[in-house]
Amino acid sequence: MTFSPTRRTVLIVTGGATAALATGCGNDDGGSSSDAADTTKSAAGGALAKTADIPEGGGKIFTAEKVVVTQPTQGDFKAFSAVCTHQGCTVGSVANGTINCPCHKSEFRIADGSVASGPATKPLPEKQITVTGDTITLT
Repeated sequence: MTFSPTRRTVLIVTGGATAALATGCGNDDGGSSSDAADTTKSAAGGALAKTADIPEGGGKIFTAEKVVVTQPTQGDFKAFSAVCTHQGCTVGSVANGTINCPCHKSEFRIADGSVASGPATKPLPEKQITVTGDTITLT
């Protein structure tokens, strides 16, 4: 007697193996391995970052929350949606005073989220944060 696996059996077995492999690919610290974006989870009202995490004249993207926090000048923290207003891509970096979208190269100013370079025509919407001591909280 010969065993011929059904399509269902193959999908169940390979799906489990894929899940096991994907689980093994994460890093152990729960954080992001990229300086450009942070994928750690933070509920609204929970601590998002420490002020020291946000470089002066730059910023940091929090992909799970879809927010980018910037520090245009020392001690002045701003937050904006990390979703580009052009076609909805998540912004990919903060550099040289702009928040940059990798999809079509739109750039937004870190001070106010306004468009520095298109094709986007609308600014990034502002998000509400609170800075208490050295903790930045998404409100």
